[in-house]
Amino acid sequence: MRTPDSIMDVEPPCPTIVDICDFARHIRLGALDAIAAAGLGHVGGDFSVADILAVLYGGTLRVNPVDPTWAGRDRLVLSKGHAAASLYTALALRGFFPVDELCTFAGPDSRLGGHPNRRKTPGVETNTGPLGHGLPIAVGMATGARLAGADWATYVVVGDGEMQEGSNWEAIMFAAHRGLSNLTLLVDRNRLQQGAGTEETNALEPLDEKLAAFGWATTVVDGHDVAALDAAMKAPRAHGRPVAIVANTVKGKGVSFMENRSEWHHKVPSSEQVEQAISELTGVVL
Repeated sequence: MRTPDSIMDVEPPCPTIVDICDFARHIRLGALDAIAAAGLGHVGGDFSVADILAVLYGGTLRVNPVDPTWAGRDRLVLSKGHAAASLYTALALRGFFPVDELCTFAGPDSRLGGHPNRRKTPGVETNTGPLGHGLPIAVGMATGARLAGADWATYVVVGDGEMQEGSNWEAIMFAAHRGLSNLTLLVDRNRLQQGAGTEETNALEPLDEKLAAFGWATTVVDGHDVAALDAAMKAPRAHGRPVAIVANTVKGKGVSFMENRSEWHHKVPSSEQVEQAISELTGVVL
């Protein structure tokens, strides 16, 4: 496992956009290494969500890697749990556990399983993998914070394919009814799911208008523009309305032979493809 050029401090003071872009690059490299070593994973979705995770862990989330269960922390639910390799890399780079541990991804007795497990991995808030569960759980977390009078926020990242699940739309309706302005939904809108495009499988568009119609304060951003993502997450909140950010992304972002190809939902790169991917991500010819 390569050691990154720099690892963000436990509490990054004021990360620049360049810092966050560098963080996202290291998330992709770490996920690539982990998946190649394990011989399994979901590299396409790991790469599409990397910039979203970089913005969250690079300056948005109020967390304490030294005390992962600190009561005042913000909560993040990665509903698209198949992108665990990117989540683990982000957590490691933020200091929740050693970076070297990423090489154990999906191995025997590893605490970094193929899908996140809150009982094993520091920084993981809930087990995810079965799609359509993360948002309802996050709605429960946000409701709990509201009832307790706590000021921590809840963020949930979903894949666009799982927006076809009815459980999500029940949760969306409930969150708006309860006015959960402490909840932010981020949709990794890469338009590809296992085997086909989302619009071929069960069309979602116009997704932003549907979310708005359910009562959410909704915005659409380029999911690879970290400045736009950062601004959307930190924008003033509408009173009594949960926030939805539809982040338009590219499956396999950053690697030419992976981008916008559905087979990279769960395909594992060969050693030659890993070398090419590293060259494209770093700009260094191996």
